[in-house]
Amino acid sequence: MSLHGYSDHEYEADDDQPALISKLDLSSPLYLHPNDSATLTVVYVKLKGTENYQVWSCAMLFASEGKNKTNFIDRSCRRSNTDEVLGRQWDRVNAVVLGSILNFVSEELFLGQTFSKRTKHVWDELKESYDKVDGSITFNLHHKINSLIQNGSSIADYYLRLNALWKQFDALVQLSRCTCHVDEDFKKHNQLMKLIQFLMGLDDCYMQIRSNIISKDELPDVSVRPSIM
Repeated sequence: MSLHGYSDHEYEADDDQPALISKLDLSSPLYLHPNDSATLTVVYVKLKGTENYQVWSCAMLFASEGKNKTNFIDRSCRRSNTDEVLGRQWDRVNAVVLGSILNFVSEELFLGQTFSKRTKHVWDELKESYDKVDGSITFNLHHKINSLIQNGSSIADYYLRLNALWKQFDALVQLSRCTCHVDEDFKKHNQLMKLIQFLMGLDDCYMQIRSNIISKDELPDVSVRPSIM
């Protein structure tokens, strides 16, 4: 088998381009299912800028991996490594992956990339422009966390919305890790802060339960709160 998923003998014996493409292995990044189109990747958030780049890029990479197309984002699948026939197939797949990315950016960002041809170039430019953390982004996200309240929703729904913000914040503010006890102490402190934030946002009808929880000598992990309240 060759690098792209069909045997050298099959390639030499067949000059028919559609036949050659049809012999691509399903695991090849150059393979496209007949139903694949510019909606190859579907995520539920559009890139606006620095404020949601982390969430957007994570979702795009996850979805692209599911379609075996991250090779066009990290450039491990290069056009220069293909022959004429597979080069045209590379162009086709690249256009589909690029279209998928541009479908999930804001109109303003889309217009700025309309004439771009390579997925890798667009991805790198968006990353360089928006993969940044400044004080305003951290402040706004922290403000959302501290301002979120249950407001009549179910415990599970409230926790899920709060947990989504926590995950965004943790991805945004990535601290150095160590193997000493300080790292474990920090984890415990971080969990304590999340538990307090969760309890503070509960509706008043949970006041007694909240008091019972915080009066305990050993506070539980915040992740188990919805299941026991």
